Amino acid sequence: MHVTDFRQMYLTELQETRSLEEMLSDALPRIADKAADAELKNGLEEHASQTRSQLERVRRMLERHGVAPREHKDQSMAAMVEEAEKWAGMIDEPNLRDAGLIASAQRIEHYEIAIYGTLAAWAKQLGLNEDLDELLSILDEEKAEDERLTTLAKRQINPHAVQ
Repeated sequence: MHVTDFRQMYLTELQETRSLEEMLSDALPRIADKAADAELKNGLEEHASQTRSQLERVRRMLERHGVAPREHKDQSMAAMVEEAEKWAGMIDEPNLRDAGLIASAQRIEHYEIAIYGTLAAWAKQLGLNEDLDELLSILDEEKAEDERLTTLAKRQINPHAVQ
C-alpha cells in the first residue's frame, strides 16, 4: 500500500493499532499464566480485559471512517510478544521470571503509549474530535497500566528477584 495523504496515514496507523491490540488480547492471558506473583497475574489478566475493550473501540473508530480492519500484523508488537514469551519460558525462578515479565509488559506499554499519543496528535490535527476523545482515553489507560507495573516492580517484584 502506498500512503498519499495525512488522513490515509492516520487510518493506516489505526488499522495497525487494531492488529497490535488483537495480538495483545491473545497474548496477555498466556503471559499472565506465567506470572507467579498473584498481584502481577491479576493485573495482567485485568489488562487483557481492558485490551479487548480497547480493540473494540479501535474497531468502532475504523467502522466510523468506513475503513476495513484490514488484515495486517504489527511486526513490532509481534516481536515484543515473542520476546515476552521467550523470557517467560527461559527463566525458572518465579521471582526472576516475574521481573522479566514486568520488563516485557512495560516495553509493550511504552510502545502503545507512543502509538496512541501519535494517533491522538494526528486526530487533533485532522479535526477528528470523536476519535481524539477515544484515543486520549485509551492513552490514559495505557499510562495508568505502565505506572501500575512500575509501582509493583519497585515495591515487591524487583526486591524479591534480587534475593
